[in-house]
Amino acid sequence: MAIMRPSGDFDRSYKQDMTVIRQRWQYILLIMTLLALYTLPMYASEATVSLINRIGIAIIAVQGLNILTGYTGQISLGQAAFMTVGGYTSTLLMTRMGLNFFAALPIAALTAGLIGLLFGLPSLRVKGFYLVMATLSAQFIIPWVTRTLWQDTLNGAQGLIVPVPVINLPVIANQCFLSTTFNAETAQCAYRFATPSQFIYITLTVLIFTTIITHNISRSRLGRAFISVRDNDLAAELLGINPFAYKLRAFFLASVYAGIAGALLASNLRHINSATVGLNDSVLLLGMLIVGGLGTSVGPIFGAALVTLLEEIAVVLTPLVITVAPDLAGGATAALRPLIFGLALMLFLIFEPRGMAYRWNLIKAGWRLRPFAK
Repeated sequence: MAIMRPSGDFDRSYKQDMTVIRQRWQYILLIMTLLALYTLPMYASEATVSLINRIGIAIIAVQGLNILTGYTGQISLGQAAFMTVGGYTSTLLMTRMGLNFFAALPIAALTAGLIGLLFGLPSLRVKGFYLVMATLSAQFIIPWVTRTLWQDTLNGAQGLIVPVPVINLPVIANQCFLSTTFNAETAQCAYRFATPSQFIYITLTVLIFTTIITHNISRSRLGRAFISVRDNDLAAELLGINPFAYKLRAFFLASVYAGIAGALLASNLRHINSATVGLNDSVLLLGMLIVGGLGTSVGPIFGAALVTLLEEIAVVLTPLVITVAPDLAGGATAALRPLIFGLALMLFLIFEPRGMAYRWNLIKAGWRLRPFAK
């Protein structure tokens, strides 16, 4: 789809053509949005802040899946399994090795990426439905390993308690500020990210970095190679692109994002086990990507936000369903959430198969061409 711009807004260089934020009002709107998000704990309830935390973590996981499925065309149903790897790795690094959360996070991401490479090896020989089955195996193998093996370390099905992320700050005038407490071991002020209102600062900061990196990947040589493999891997190979190598890179990057999301989720929930994220979550993440828009930078944001909000609506509607139909009280809570998600996914596939990102681009083009939008 061609990008429509207002009269007088044209490019004089390739650098200008690649610019994401073009107008002064866009800078102002971006700054205001970031301020609103970072000050959310000051004016929003704890439940709202917790919801934004969940949406942010889901966006990061879907961004990784977008690199693999949206840009490279490799469908995966194992994203939640790699989130489990990231959650367990970061927890073990903090509890067993005494690492700080911020040091454990990149190691957990790389570990999940390496595990993802192993399950990406079948992409050399299979594609489509068969690749889905290969990635689905991760969703059974990895939880089984965490439940069955190394029970002294992983605590079996009970899982692990995750320590609170802490950041040490210098003591100023013999006092601690910003709701910090004095840490006698390090003689520094310790800020604990123990509640959703405190943890949201980590989620938002990581989300900003992953969004910038993902968008730049899509515009780089690597991203263009991913897209060529997705569109026609045979033609890409004739042009000198090694499809298998780029598929493995896509699996690695997708798993790295999953590892980051899993580490954040584990620290946010303060607990991790084999059931924290499962097959249903992998399907949910793929559904978020389809609803938001495959192969677009804003698709993961739209999809994760909408599907998570639909889940919250299902929770709100459950008491109403029980009131209207008391006989359904036993299964209303368990059935309503997947019912709403399935209905939304079906409607999007029928009426908006390109996702919300495509509709957003049409709205922007219509606004720029007003009053000649039609």
